[in-house]
Amino acid sequence: MNKKLTTREKASYGLGAVGKDMVYMLSASYILYYYQDVLGVSAIAMGVILMAARAFDAFNDPVMGIVVAKTRTKWGKFRPWLLIGTILNAVVLYFMFAAPPALDGSGLVAYAAITYVLWGVTYTMMDIPFWSMIPAFTEGGKERENLSTLGRSCAGVGSAVVTIITMKCVYALGQGNERAGFKWFALIVAVLFVLFILITCVNIKEKSTVDVDSPSVGQMFRALIQNDQAMTVVVSIVLINCSLYITSNLIIYFFKYDFGGEAWYDSYTLFNTFGGAVQILSMMIIFPLVRRFLSAIQVFYVSFGMAVCGYGILLLFMVMNVTSIAALFFPAFLIFVAFGMLTVLTTVFLANTVDYGEWKNHRRDESVIFSMQTFVVKLASGVAALIASVCLTLCNLSSDTETAAVNAAASSVMGLRLTMTVLPIAGLLTAVFYFHRKYILTEEKVTELAETLKKK
Repeated sequence: MNKKLTTREKASYGLGAVGKDMVYMLSASYILYYYQDVLGVSAIAMGVILMAARAFDAFNDPVMGIVVAKTRTKWGKFRPWLLIGTILNAVVLYFMFAAPPALDGSGLVAYAAITYVLWGVTYTMMDIPFWSMIPAFTEGGKERENLSTLGRSCAGVGSAVVTIITMKCVYALGQGNERAGFKWFALIVAVLFVLFILITCVNIKEKSTVDVDSPSVGQMFRALIQNDQAMTVVVSIVLINCSLYITSNLIIYFFKYDFGGEAWYDSYTLFNTFGGAVQILSMMIIFPLVRRFLSAIQVFYVSFGMAVCGYGILLLFMVMNVTSIAALFFPAFLIFVAFGMLTVLTTVFLANTVDYGEWKNHRRDESVIFSMQTFVVKLASGVAALIASVCLTLCNLSSDTETAAVNAAASSVMGLRLTMTVLPIAGLLTAVFYFHRKYILTEEKVTELAETLKKK
């Protein structure tokens, strides 16, 4: 029987999640804007770079999962890679947002491509062991769900903080110069990231893990493919996150080119503050409250319904040309609450597939399965960035900030609005139908699997 997690361990794990997702959100939500709108790189070129990096991750992420699974040190198999990956990723993050002023044209495109690929590789290096700790720290059931909820809730805090403060900090640190502002803000986030993960590594130790022989690459890929429940969850994660990232990539352009004005970032910051607060509230308070009355799978379906309704109302408001930011808070509330709960639930479901895979394939492949989560989340961000870049190109939205708000054609604005709403609705509906058909790990089934594995 594993010893229960202490408050210190939980707090340290949560703090690491805050730092980790601060870094991720800065990259996922602002890399396209930084290179396309601030530095003037072609939107299509950036979209191709971001998507190509995800294709590379299709190989890199599972391999990193295998490396973690084979690691045996006196510090465990997770913490060494967690710390090394964090330090390297923090360094690359800074350089990614500190493009040399002398670069332009093809040189700038090459710089963006190299730093972004390196960022993805080093992020994988720390993200896989971070989430792989969950099954190794817990026996399953409520403790695992609680740790997953804590981790995802704290990650949501990190994401929300960056979403809320980025543009304000960029303008303040750069004194109106976005290029300089992004460089210094990235440095601050990178330093905090290292400090937070260091605290996690010092205070967290894996309590137990199933001792198995180091598998071959072929065995690991076969085990992953044969785990149909893990594949079901990761496909759902791709569709859910792609829907969210399409919106998060374009929301800054929506406020800049639609709401407009010299202080457009004030409205943008206000909206993100509301959304971030709601998402944190969703993960930390609303989700645990709803779970008292509904099963995890029931909450999952309710969350899908809320998100689709929220996007539908947002689309209606946009078609009616409702431009009051206060009016946008209602659909935003539904969307952010839904995504907050979905973020927690997909991690819980994925953790459950580790037990299922051990029962079915006689291997406990937590690192490889959680490497898929890392890959598919980055894949979703890459697909969303490519879609966003195509949208920006077709809508002919450029970085001419002085004339953008007043001269943006009505068709361009409407194209932006439709991309932000219709595509996410399609993605969410596809995800819920697929999940409903394939996922079988009810709470009763998970409990049954845990008991069977204990007897072995």
